[in-house]
Amino acid sequence: MANPTPPNLAPLYQKTDHWFQRATAALLGEVPCRLGCTSCCIGPFPITLLDVHTLQQGLAGLPPDHRHRIEQRAIEQTAAMEAASPQLTHTDLLDNWSDQEIDRLVTEFHNLPCPALEADGRCGVYHYRPLVCRSMGIPTEDRGLAHGACEVQTCIPILRLPSAFREEEDRLAQEETSCLDELRRATGSTGEEVFLPYGFLHRETCEKCETGEEV
Repeated sequence: MANPTPPNLAPLYQKTDHWFQRATAALLGEVPCRLGCTSCCIGPFPITLLDVHTLQQGLAGLPPDHRHRIEQRAIEQTAAMEAASPQLTHTDLLDNWSDQEIDRLVTEFHNLPCPALEADGRCGVYHYRPLVCRSMGIPTEDRGLAHGACEVQTCIPILRLPSAFREEEDRLAQEETSCLDELRRATGSTGEEVFLPYGFLHRETCEKCETGEEV
Protein backbone atom coordinates (compact mmCIF):
# COMPACT_ATOMS: atom_id res chain seq x y z
CA MET A 1 0.00 0.00 0.00
CA ALA A 2 1.33 3.45 -0.92
CA ASN A 3 2.06 5.91 1.85
CA PRO A 4 -0.57 8.66 2.40
CA THR A 5 0.12 11.87 0.48
CA PRO A 6 1.16 14.78 2.74
CA PRO A 7 -1.26 17.73 2.72
CA ASN A 8 -0.76 20.83 0.60
CA LEU A 9 -0.19 23.45 3.29
CA ALA A 10 0.02 26.54 1.09
CA PRO A 11 -3.73 27.36 1.15
CA LEU A 12 -3.89 27.30 4.96
CA TYR A 13 -0.92 29.63 5.34
CA GLN A 14 -2.19 31.96 2.63
CA LYS A 15 -5.67 32.11 4.19
CA THR A 16 -4.11 32.91 7.56
CA ASP A 17 -2.16 35.77 5.99
CA HIS A 18 -5.32 37.08 4.34
CA TRP A 19 -7.27 36.84 7.60
CA PHE A 20 -4.63 38.86 9.45
CA GLN A 21 -4.50 41.53 6.74
CA ARG A 22 -8.28 41.99 6.79
CA ALA A 23 -8.46 41.86 10.58
CA THR A 24 -5.77 44.52 10.85
CA ALA A 25 -7.65 46.73 8.40
CA ALA A 26 -10.86 46.26 10.40
CA LEU A 27 -9.08 47.57 13.50
CA LEU A 28 -8.25 50.84 11.72
CA GLY A 29 -4.50 50.85 12.25
CA GLU A 30 -4.58 50.08 15.98
CA VAL A 31 -2.35 47.01 15.59
CA PRO A 32 1.23 48.25 16.24
CA CYS A 33 3.07 45.53 14.26
CA ARG A 34 5.54 46.92 11.72
CA LEU A 35 8.76 46.01 9.93
CA GLY A 36 11.66 46.02 12.38
CA CYS A 37 9.55 45.40 15.50
CA THR A 38 10.87 42.14 16.93
CA SER A 39 9.12 41.87 20.29
CA CYS A 40 7.28 38.70 19.27
CA CYS A 41 10.47 37.23 17.75
CA ILE A 42 12.19 36.82 21.12
CA GLY A 43 11.79 33.71 23.24
CA PRO A 44 11.00 30.09 22.32
CA PHE A 45 7.44 28.85 21.93
CA PRO A 46 5.80 25.66 20.64
CA ILE A 47 5.18 25.27 16.91
CA THR A 48 3.50 22.40 15.09
CA LEU A 49 5.06 19.94 12.69
CA LEU A 50 3.23 21.84 9.94
CA ASP A 51 5.46 24.78 10.78
CA VAL A 52 8.53 22.55 10.88
CA HIS A 53 7.67 21.42 7.37
CA THR A 54 7.36 24.97 6.02
CA LEU A 55 10.49 26.18 7.83
CA GLN A 56 12.47 23.36 6.24
CA GLN A 57 11.15 24.42 2.84
CA GLY A 58 12.32 27.95 3.52
CA LEU A 59 15.77 26.86 4.65
CA ALA A 60 16.18 24.69 1.55
CA GLY A 61 15.78 27.75 -0.65
CA LEU A 62 18.40 29.88 1.09
CA PRO A 63 22.03 30.29 0.01
CA PRO A 64 24.14 27.70 1.87
CA ASP A 65 25.98 30.23 4.05
CA HIS A 66 22.74 31.92 5.12
CA ARG A 67 21.10 28.58 5.88
CA HIS A 68 24.15 27.50 7.88
CA ARG A 69 24.04 30.62 10.06
CA ILE A 70 20.40 30.03 10.95
CA GLU A 71 20.93 26.33 11.58
CA GLN A 72 23.98 27.02 13.73
CA ARG A 73 21.99 29.40 15.92
CA ALA A 74 19.31 26.73 16.27
CA ILE A 75 21.90 24.10 17.21
CA GLU A 76 23.33 26.34 19.92
CA GLN A 77 19.89 27.16 21.29
CA THR A 78 18.65 23.57 21.37
CA ALA A 79 21.87 22.47 23.09
CA ALA A 80 21.25 25.00 25.85
CA MET A 81 17.63 23.94 26.18
CA GLU A 82 18.59 20.27 26.37
CA ALA A 83 21.10 21.03 29.12
CA ALA A 84 18.28 22.65 31.09
CA SER A 85 15.71 19.94 30.23
CA PRO A 86 17.46 16.60 29.53
CA GLN A 87 14.19 14.98 28.38
CA LEU A 88 14.62 16.93 25.13
CA THR A 89 17.62 14.74 24.30
CA HIS A 90 15.27 11.75 24.00
CA THR A 91 12.58 13.49 21.94
CA ASP A 92 11.90 17.09 20.99
CA LEU A 93 8.15 16.46 20.83
CA LEU A 94 6.22 18.34 23.51
CA ASP A 95 2.94 16.44 23.49
CA ASN A 96 3.63 14.77 26.85
CA TRP A 97 4.83 17.96 28.51
CA SER A 98 2.61 19.75 30.99
CA ASP A 99 1.78 23.42 30.51
CA GLN A 100 3.87 24.15 33.60
CA GLU A 101 6.93 22.41 32.14
CA ILE A 102 6.61 24.30 28.87
CA ASP A 103 6.13 27.62 30.68
CA ARG A 104 9.20 26.98 32.83
CA LEU A 105 11.48 26.48 29.84
CA VAL A 106 9.93 29.39 27.94
CA THR A 107 10.58 31.62 30.95
CA GLU A 108 14.14 30.37 31.40
CA PHE A 109 15.01 31.15 27.78
CA HIS A 110 12.78 34.19 27.29
CA ASN A 111 15.68 36.25 25.90
CA LEU A 112 16.56 33.86 23.05
CA PRO A 113 15.92 35.44 19.63
CA CYS A 114 14.39 33.33 16.90
CA PRO A 115 17.21 31.62 14.96
CA ALA A 116 15.90 33.28 11.77
CA LEU A 117 15.87 36.82 13.22
CA GLU A 118 18.39 38.91 11.32
CA ALA A 119 20.42 41.84 12.68
CA ASP A 120 18.23 44.36 10.84
CA GLY A 121 15.05 43.00 12.43
CA ARG A 122 13.92 41.08 9.38
CA CYS A 123 12.91 37.43 9.30
CA GLY A 124 15.29 35.23 7.32
CA VAL A 125 12.45 32.86 6.34
CA TYR A 126 9.56 35.34 6.28
CA HIS A 127 7.52 33.63 3.55
CA TYR A 128 7.83 30.32 5.44
CA ARG A 129 7.26 31.57 8.99
CA PRO A 130 5.00 29.59 11.39
CA LEU A 131 1.25 30.10 11.59
CA VAL A 132 1.48 31.75 14.99
CA CYS A 133 3.87 34.33 13.53
CA ARG A 134 1.32 35.11 10.81
CA SER A 135 -1.53 35.73 13.24
CA MET A 136 0.34 37.33 16.14
CA GLY A 137 -0.61 40.96 16.67
CA ILE A 138 -4.30 40.90 17.49
CA PRO A 139 -4.90 40.33 21.22
CA THR A 140 -8.05 38.58 22.36
CA GLU A 141 -9.91 39.03 25.63
CA ASP A 142 -11.15 36.24 27.88
CA ARG A 143 -12.61 37.11 31.28
CA GLY A 144 -10.74 40.38 31.36
CA LEU A 145 -7.35 38.88 30.46
CA ALA A 146 -5.44 39.62 27.25
CA HIS A 147 -4.09 36.70 25.25
CA GLY A 148 -1.76 36.66 22.27
CA ALA A 149 -0.31 40.07 23.10
CA CYS A 150 3.39 40.88 23.11
CA GLU A 151 4.94 43.44 25.46
CA VAL A 152 4.28 46.21 22.92
CA GLN A 153 0.60 45.37 22.74
CA THR A 154 0.08 45.43 26.49
CA CYS A 155 0.41 49.21 26.23
CA ILE A 156 -2.69 49.54 24.05
CA PRO A 157 -6.36 48.73 24.77
CA ILE A 158 -7.61 45.21 24.18
CA LEU A 159 -9.01 45.16 20.66
CA ARG A 160 -12.27 43.47 19.74
CA LEU A 161 -12.83 42.11 16.27
CA PRO A 162 -16.28 41.62 14.75
CA SER A 163 -17.59 38.12 15.48
CA ALA A 164 -17.28 37.11 11.81
CA PHE A 165 -13.49 37.38 12.09
CA ARG A 166 -13.42 35.21 15.21
CA GLU A 167 -15.61 32.63 13.52
CA GLU A 168 -13.24 32.56 10.56
CA GLU A 169 -10.32 32.25 12.97
CA ASP A 170 -12.00 29.18 14.50
CA ARG A 171 -12.45 27.63 11.04
CA LEU A 172 -8.77 28.19 10.30
CA ALA A 173 -7.89 26.43 13.55
CA GLN A 174 -10.03 23.47 12.52
CA GLU A 175 -8.33 23.38 9.13
CA GLU A 176 -4.94 23.44 10.85
CA THR A 177 -5.97 20.43 12.95
CA SER A 178 -7.08 18.53 9.83
CA CYS A 179 -3.81 19.30 8.03
CA LEU A 180 -1.82 18.21 11.05
CA ASP A 181 -3.72 14.91 11.19
CA GLU A 182 -2.95 14.35 7.49
CA LEU A 183 0.72 15.15 8.00
CA ARG A 184 0.98 12.79 10.94
CA ARG A 185 -0.58 9.97 8.92
CA ALA A 186 1.76 10.66 6.01
CA THR A 187 4.92 10.80 8.10
CA GLY A 188 4.11 8.42 10.92
CA SER A 189 4.84 11.07 13.51
CA THR A 190 3.65 10.35 17.04
CA GLY A 191 3.52 14.00 18.12
CA GLU A 192 2.46 17.46 17.03
CA GLU A 193 4.59 20.18 18.62
CA VAL A 194 8.23 21.14 19.19
CA PHE A 195 9.94 24.26 20.48
CA LEU A 196 10.67 26.82 17.76
CA PRO A 197 14.47 26.30 17.48
CA TYR A 198 13.94 22.61 16.65
CA GLY A 199 11.97 23.65 13.58
CA PHE A 200 15.21 24.81 11.96
CA LEU A 201 16.95 21.46 12.42
CA HIS A 202 16.69 18.68 9.85
CA ARG A 203 14.29 15.89 10.79
CA GLU A 204 13.02 12.82 8.96
CA THR A 205 9.46 14.11 8.84
CA CYS A 206 10.60 17.07 6.76
CA GLU A 207 12.31 14.80 4.25
CA LYS A 208 9.17 12.76 3.79
CA CYS A 209 6.75 15.65 3.30
CA GLU A 210 8.79 17.97 1.12
CA THR A 211 6.67 19.47 -1.71
CA GLY A 212 8.68 22.54 -2.65
CA GLU A 213 5.66 24.89 -2.76
CA GLU A 214 6.09 28.29 -1.15
CA VAL A 215 3.54 29.10 1.52
